[in-house]
Amino acid sequence: MKKYLLSLFLFLITLNTLFAQRDTDHWFAPYFDNSSTSATNYTHGLYFSTDSTTPFDVKIYSNNVVIGTVTISKNNPQSFALGAQYIRTTSSSSAAVPTNLGVYTKGDKPYFTSLRIYNSSHGEIVTSKGKAGIGTEFYAAATPMTVNSTSNNFTTGIMATEDNTTVTVSGYDPNIQFINNTTPPLSMTVNLNKGQSYILAGLGDSAANQSGFIGAKIVASKPVSVTNGNSNGFYATIAAGDFPDGSDLIMDQSVPTNRLGNEFAMVKSISTSSDNMEGGIIIATQNNTEIYLNAGTTPVATINEGDYYRILANAYVTQTGGHSNIYIRTTKNVYLYQLIGSGNANNTGGYNYIPPLNCFLPRKIDEIGKIQEMPTYTGNVTLKLNILTEAGAAVTVNGTTPTAAQGPFPLTGNTQWVTYGIQGITGNVTITSTKAVTAGINGGYNTAGYGGYFAGFSSIPVIAKQTGDCIPGIVLEVDDSFETYQWSLNGNPIPGATSNSYTPTQSGNYSVRITVGSCPPATTPVYKVFSCLEQSTKAITLCEGYQAIVPEFTNSTQTYVPGTVTIVTPPTNGAATIDPVTGVITYVPNFGYFGPDTLVYKFCGNAPEFIDCEQITLSLTVSATPVVNNAALRTCFLEQNPATGLFNLTTAGVTSQTGITKKYYPSPTDAINGTNEITNPITYIAPTGVVYIKVINANGCYKVAEVTLTVMAPIKSAVLVDKIICMEDKTTLDAGPGFNTYEWSTGANTQSITNVGVGTYWVKLKTGECTTLQTVNVYASEQPVISNIDITSNTVTVYALGGTSPYKYSIDNINWQDSNIFNNIPRGDATVYVKDAYDCDPINVSITVPNLVNVITPNDDGVNDFIDYSSLSYKPNLTFNIYDRYGAKIHEGNKLNGYKWNGTTNGSKRVSTGNYWFDISWSEPNKRQTPIKYSGWILVKNRE
Repeated sequence: MKKYLLSLFLFLITLNTLFAQRDTDHWFAPYFDNSSTSATNYTHGLYFSTDSTTPFDVKIYSNNVVIGTVTISKNNPQSFALGAQYIRTTSSSSAAVPTNLGVYTKGDKPYFTSLRIYNSSHGEIVTSKGKAGIGTEFYAAATPMTVNSTSNNFTTGIMATEDNTTVTVSGYDPNIQFINNTTPPLSMTVNLNKGQSYILAGLGDSAANQSGFIGAKIVASKPVSVTNGNSNGFYATIAAGDFPDGSDLIMDQSVPTNRLGNEFAMVKSISTSSDNMEGGIIIATQNNTEIYLNAGTTPVATINEGDYYRILANAYVTQTGGHSNIYIRTTKNVYLYQLIGSGNANNTGGYNYIPPLNCFLPRKIDEIGKIQEMPTYTGNVTLKLNILTEAGAAVTVNGTTPTAAQGPFPLTGNTQWVTYGIQGITGNVTITSTKAVTAGINGGYNTAGYGGYFAGFSSIPVIAKQTGDCIPGIVLEVDDSFETYQWSLNGNPIPGATSNSYTPTQSGNYSVRITVGSCPPATTPVYKVFSCLEQSTKAITLCEGYQAIVPEFTNSTQTYVPGTVTIVTPPTNGAATIDPVTGVITYVPNFGYFGPDTLVYKFCGNAPEFIDCEQITLSLTVSATPVVNNAALRTCFLEQNPATGLFNLTTAGVTSQTGITKKYYPSPTDAINGTNEITNPITYIAPTGVVYIKVINANGCYKVAEVTLTVMAPIKSAVLVDKIICMEDKTTLDAGPGFNTYEWSTGANTQSITNVGVGTYWVKLKTGECTTLQTVNVYASEQPVISNIDITSNTVTVYALGGTSPYKYSIDNINWQDSNIFNNIPRGDATVYVKDAYDCDPINVSITVPNLVNVITPNDDGVNDFIDYSSLSYKPNLTFNIYDRYGAKIHEGNKLNGYKWNGTTNGSKRVSTGNYWFDISWSEPNKRQTPIKYSGWILVKNRE
């Protein structure tokens, strides 16, 4: 409804929270407008400011599409003209259904932003609370409409910040009639994707609609942003018979319940109306919530979850100099919206969400840009700056300390906080305090105005992005006005991370434990940091056929999930398909194509929450493989190891192509894998077998050729064998026919050599290209040895060994016999000869056949008294033994008895007459000491 103006004076109204948290992301849910003002008569603008001295871009999105960009820096705030079609609807069909209305903004560094709505009669500002303004549980707010009018309405816009968000709304008056849903159920559920919104609105023409949606509960499965209020609304408490001066646009962005508190302070605005244009609305989130005002010790009200309580203007306490403020305390966390107005009219209403008091408020607000500006308006404005800070703090506004007339003023009921009021503020504003501080403004132009709070929308600090969105590049921060900081990742303190900002290097849950003043240590809510989509490039060469491409992370340790593999950009010179089970991509080039191609694919990991994803641009080179053929190499054997040969593998003719590289391997597996490479291919020693040559072209494509190696074994003469000859003889060595050349160790080059004596000879026999060295021995035959000789009477028996039988025997070296026994050998010296089958010079042994005495008569008559063999005493090892007929030795001849026996035993007792046996043995004095044994019998006749 158009405002009815009583004059053209500056009737100033306050609007909504102007600026909130510095953040990199801000969300604005849409609103429903049922006023009679034409939509084309509204202008909308987004206002941006920052404390960053480095310029950066902020992008504006609608339905996830960029609709504009601004560049901001400190002292260089910017505005963006926003079409009404993005944020406002007057169509009933757009209510109670999902729509694509709503906008959100994203910057590289933290900034403040607000939505300012203007026409000549109505105005409003919705300020973003950044991260503090999105959450999963809210309670709706609006002003209680005090007149029955179809021109007034409540409106609540809910905007999803993530896909697949389920929103449930409940707890409203069952008699309520929503626009586009006049008979709603007790609970409504809707599903939204990122950037989509859901608006619930109702006309102010029934008691249920006038206040029945205040306190409705909004629960979402994922974070949402909520904007609520009236468009338009009228909440003044006019007396009976009075009429409303009109209505006003009244809206603010809400905060989730986890940002609420239970202590508040408000500074009275510049309204002079007596119709309770000022005051506040408290909405309970829990049962049995008690409300206390100023220094009161008795609750002014006790309300339950979803109920509201309205604070009237008379609750303000006037301090020195006409400055008025109010202290509110509740036993449980609540929402508090300040009702504000300007001038003496009752249609200049607005409300602001009031942040709770806490010692974690920031120490500065830097900077609020174009504080007095509204889109398309060029006239003057009047503003009042209200500051709330801890007692004893030093405060500056744009570097100047406020005067005593501007504050500080005490807060009745709470000595720890004070307030300031400063008129005439304009332009860009920076507020500092040595203690916790927040601030708001109210003011206006013509018959419209605005106002609000700048910071403190969380009961404890929240983490914001200083820059970036993900790792790498994201920088986190909290306000820099605290005393100590300790960052943690997944609940574990990060060593050295003790400043107000931190640059994450890995994904996870980040939080900060901070301390300041006498406040108890506090830990921020978790801020989830994710890794960016890593974009990398790879290059491979495809050697004909097809290429299997297995997704593999460049840096992440996660394992890719097959179902996440997607082809972003297909190849142009081939086809790429994904195996749905393994996620492996198979690339097949077009038939006959050789050259470059490009494939872009993306995949994600298997982490339960902080999932890494990577997009790879793969440059493919389709190349032909080399043309190869198998080959064979032959070489001669090596003398030192005839089973092996020396090969020059580089001479194997496996390809005729140029521009190739060859590598040599002992097996096909080694060739494929590039293992156990043969590093000496020119001097490769190996037995008969196979080696493999990997032939590689300039693109790295290869084929493996097989090379058969043959070691030509030595060819020896089969007829050339060792010989045995007599030492004094000569022989002929013949290698036989069939060889190309002969080279003897004697220097001869003939097939055979003659007149060869005992010794070792060699001959080099050449067959084809190979020469075989063959050694042949001519051995001297082994001569026999006369091992021993037995002589019995005049019979000589010769025993031989060694040499080669059969033996020949001779007693005169002229006549030879096969028998080794010679009979009738005369007494005295003789020579025995022996030769073997080789008929070499015979060996001989000289022997003595002793005289034989067969009878002795030991009677001392001087005749045949004894046996005497002393003539043999020169023979080595001479022994002389006498045995009785039983074989018992009864006498031994030796040097002591002169090798004689006189028929006695023990040298004195004569033996009985009878036959006795004897043997005589010695060694002939030759080099072999041939043993001789002579035996026989003797008759002893003793005369008794």
